[in-house]
Amino acid sequence: MSKYLIIRFSSIGDIVLTSPVIRCLKKQKPDAEIHFVTKTSFKVLLENNPYLDKVITFQKEIDEIVEQLKKENYDFVIDLHRNLRSTRLKRKLKKPSSTFPKLNFKKFLLTAFKINKMPEIHVVDRYFKSLETFGIINDQHGLDYFIPEQDEVIISDFGIPERFVAFSIGAQFNTKKLPNEKITELIQKINFPVVLLGGETDFDNAEEICRDTKNVFNFCGRVNLNQAASVLKQAAKVVTHDTGLMHIASAFNKQIISIWGNTVPRFGMYPYLPQNKNGFSIHEVEGLKCRPCSKIGYQSCPKKHFKCMIDQDLDAIAKKVNGLKSFE
Repeated sequence: MSKYLIIRFSSIGDIVLTSPVIRCLKKQKPDAEIHFVTKTSFKVLLENNPYLDKVITFQKEIDEIVEQLKKENYDFVIDLHRNLRSTRLKRKLKKPSSTFPKLNFKKFLLTAFKINKMPEIHVVDRYFKSLETFGIINDQHGLDYFIPEQDEVIISDFGIPERFVAFSIGAQFNTKKLPNEKITELIQKINFPVVLLGGETDFDNAEEICRDTKNVFNFCGRVNLNQAASVLKQAAKVVTHDTGLMHIASAFNKQIISIWGNTVPRFGMYPYLPQNKNGFSIHEVEGLKCRPCSKIGYQSCPKKHFKCMIDQDLDAIAKKVNGLKSFE
């Protein structure tokens, strides 16, 4: 029996995007023992995954777990993070390893000089490059997210009708988020009840949006991540920024309306729906010379105008939300 260690330290979306690798490795090598190392704060994303045998976590530094990992005596290490920390961990473990093409230089060319050399390939398919040596192939079944029974949300208990729209209003960086007034304006154009999702830091913004709209429910900071996933699973459609909940929604094969600010889908992190390639729509302001300004984001627009979000076509977004048919 072979023993594998998968490395991905963060964050929500990136870890969810590793789920096809975990599944395919386990299904195509059923006798394999698969461990995953990540930060403690992201354990919730992995601890219910039936394809994993063990999740090992650390709080701040990998030195907390190096000795534990050495005792596991892995046959192979699969690095799906590929940074200095993961490289240092691999050196300490002294085991055969593989990684994936991270394309940081090409991302730099796109953000700094707007020279697009990015291949038209999703990051999930780049992850699978790390498995080529084992003959593992992508089964094209998309992403996984496993919700424990105790975190399943009964949406009717909150007075929410069966057909509703989930709106993930948060993001780690402000330049990836519509301003509150734009979210409010968009929701006023939506013909369905809307459930707002986000973290504790999004609660006040959500309350402001609720004050200015009708038939809107604030779940920001009131549910844990698994419960938010349960809400996404039940939604008719999902409106989201470029953020982790977008990828969780993809795991449930939802119709996704994704709104992009300073980042761009060309980085390869758009909704991953290999069995439903028309299952999402992308909304971005084309033709801005300053975009993308970062592969991650900023807390405020470097150019001070924030046109990538201010100039979004809200009518076009609302049309996608209100349409009853699948996207064409």
